[in-house]
Amino acid sequence: MKTLAAIFRSLLFYPLFYGFSAILVVVSVVAVPLGRERLRSVVALWGRWHRWCVRTLLGISIRQEGEIPDEPVLIAVKHESFFEAIDMPRLFSFPTVFAKRELFMIPGWGYSAKVYGLVPVARDGGARSLRQMIANARQRISEGRPLVIFPEGTRVPHGEQPSLQSGFAGIYKLLGLPVVPIAVNSGPLYHRIDKRPGTITYRVGETIPAGLPRDEIEDRVHRAINALN
Repeated sequence: MKTLAAIFRSLLFYPLFYGFSAILVVVSVVAVPLGRERLRSVVALWGRWHRWCVRTLLGISIRQEGEIPDEPVLIAVKHESFFEAIDMPRLFSFPTVFAKRELFMIPGWGYSAKVYGLVPVARDGGARSLRQMIANARQRISEGRPLVIFPEGTRVPHGEQPSLQSGFAGIYKLLGLPVVPIAVNSGPLYHRIDKRPGTITYRVGETIPAGLPRDEIEDRVHRAINALN
């Protein structure tokens, strides 16, 4: 019965969440000429809509352990499912997320994401792409926005702890920001076709200062974002 209930919840979730999301993509494109604040409101609505669907349709509650600063810091988040990626506009008021360049090619969404201030990441783009990425990130820092990065680079099944992507330490060094690591255990509930009810936890780790050697920053971030594994 529990499995059937989970399937039924998921069957409600997919068309409702993604259907309304498609509408909001169109609305976001329309909002761009009206100014970033209008676009920001549309993105915030998307975050609230996702949370409502997760809680009401899927029966998943969200728990946060620790305070997350909403200021210019580098926030390193464990990535187990689409949940935390979609949840960023809800977790923060106006976040800048490092996102794969390929995502910016999605019609409508990519245009709005660029205007909103997400930072494209070209993993094989060389020094020129890196300079552009850091320049974009510094512009967002000057606006007082937190920078969110998934240092493992892609979604990782719950329980696995791969090494951080090599580019993380370089970004940390070039930006000169403290790091706030966040562990999340969304995988077992959300990263599946038949999503399951339960509790997803964000665990905020101790803020790590800027300027540490590569080995130390990678080790501390790796341990902190895997605290729920």
